[in-house]
Amino acid sequence: MSTALAITLRPAGAALAVQIVPPAPLPVAALMRGRPAEEVAQLLPRLFNLCGAAQGLAARLALGLPADAADTRREILRDHLAKLCLSGPRLLGLDPRPLPAGWAEGGAGLSVALWGGDKPADLAGWLASGRGMAPLLAEIAARFAPGEATADLPPLTEPMALTAQENSPAGRVAEDPLMRAAEAAFGRGPLWRALGRLVDLDAFCAAPRPARVTEDGTALVAAARGTYALRAETEAGRVTALSRVTPTDHLLAPGGALERALATLPAAKAGLAALVVDLLDPCVAVDLQELSDA
Repeated sequence: MSTALAITLRPAGAALAVQIVPPAPLPVAALMRGRPAEEVAQLLPRLFNLCGAAQGLAARLALGLPADAADTRREILRDHLAKLCLSGPRLLGLDPRPLPAGWAEGGAGLSVALWGGDKPADLAGWLASGRGMAPLLAEIAARFAPGEATADLPPLTEPMALTAQENSPAGRVAEDPLMRAAEAAFGRGPLWRALGRLVDLDAFCAAPRPARVTEDGTALVAAARGTYALRAETEAGRVTALSRVTPTDHLLAPGGALERALATLPAAKAGLAALVVDLLDPCVAVDLQELSDA
């Protein structure tokens, strides 16, 4: 099997037929079994360079090791800003923008840079204002009509279950008034997801969301793509079992956000599929192919 996520799109009338083949899974549990707990906590971030700090924190919490969430917060700030300032504009044909000065510290200065002032109360007015990140989100709103590329999923309630759940930055802030306005106007589509990244980033400007360990020993850690869940067992200081579920696992689950969003993208807008995938943000390489109906 390939190490890339293979996505094939083919016109099916006005809609798109979507075929998704996930990449071959890395045998993480087998690689970690028998190793000392501290070694496992150090190896996991090296195996996964995307959201490595979040996975390292989850491992340390699940294994009962000393942990610090500072690196995870910086990782989230960096990854969110990279999407909003670099890859998002590029896919829309806009000029990229430099990351705000002092972004790694978060704080009120970064929040002001994101919104171009105080966080707005009126979404439509802010989108038309040209302030902060509004031009990017306004362009996304202009490219997709209401109901296009949407995925309405149940909230994340079973993090270790490999089922379709809304495990994303947007899902984390879905009750924010701006998010509710975007959902009411467009559905849970590209604007909702891009705005969710922005609202989530603004929340992390103030403080990190606390990581926690559930009663059954599962570590839950906020990351740039959603929430990482990791459970581990040890004996005599060595790992005997390890299981992890990532936001990408939920994204790629049958009936998950990737499948639903692409299935609701009109065939006439298949050229926007790369943007839709980027907004959904799988943490693996992507091989996207658009086939003709001939």
